Amino acid sequence: MSSPNQIRVGVGGWTFEPWRGVFYPDTLKQKDELGYMSRQLRSIEINGTYYSSFKPDSWRKWRDETPDGFVFTVKGSRFTTNRKVLADAGESLGKFFDQGISELGDKLGPIFWQFANSKKFDPDDFEGFLSLLPKTLDGVPLRHAVEVRHDSFCTPEFPALLRRHYIANVYADHATYPEIADVTADFVYARLQTGSDDIDTAYAPKDLDRWAGRLKAWANGGEPEDLPKVDPGFLPVAKPRDVFAFIIHEGKVRAPHGAVTLQGLVDG
Repeated sequence: MSSPNQIRVGVGGWTFEPWRGVFYPDTLKQKDELGYMSRQLRSIEINGTYYSSFKPDSWRKWRDETPDGFVFTVKGSRFTTNRKVLADAGESLGKFFDQGISELGDKLGPIFWQFANSKKFDPDDFEGFLSLLPKTLDGVPLRHAVEVRHDSFCTPEFPALLRRHYIANVYADHATYPEIADVTADFVYARLQTGSDDIDTAYAPKDLDRWAGRLKAWANGGEPEDLPKVDPGFLPVAKPRDVFAFIIHEGKVRAPHGAVTLQGLVDG
């Protein structure tokens, strides 16, 4: 990333049949979808890596099809996060990072690790996992973010642990998962998951305006005043931050329209 204070709004993936003729033009070839979307948005969350791995050629292809300044985020493997003892994930992490991710070069954004809603907070085991996360890969700097989905993480001990390891907490705008808006790193990662395909832009205009204000607050070194923190007494250093925000809701047909609109609001 060339400088802090960058706000990048995106969606999850780029291959989705219902987007064809709705977000993608009817005349667009499927092989050109990544090139098209990466010129409408500034980031895409690669979700397929949660289920399987890819060849180095795929990573190089994705890098070359996207414009300068575009950034991917990458979802960590379920074989790493869906285990009883997280501190034993070393071998799984090795396999994940050996697939060629570093081929993205400066288009590689944060690696995002998602945990099941049944995974409870075990401070020692969770710290063991965070200690395994590499800081660089083939000379490419790495940043990590974690999304937790169990209420046991709603304790000040959790964001404090993330801060010790320079790991970002993922804020989840979700109907049932805990909302944890504590800033724990020099960047912020948010997943907006309560959109609706009944709305042309996934979120209503007033809600997108509200989200634009929150993203700007984070980017400018502050914090949104209307989002819940589990450690409200901690004030992070007020300095510019990169912000990644992804509109990802159940139907997701209107997610790209919402992301384009939200990006326009934060740029305006």
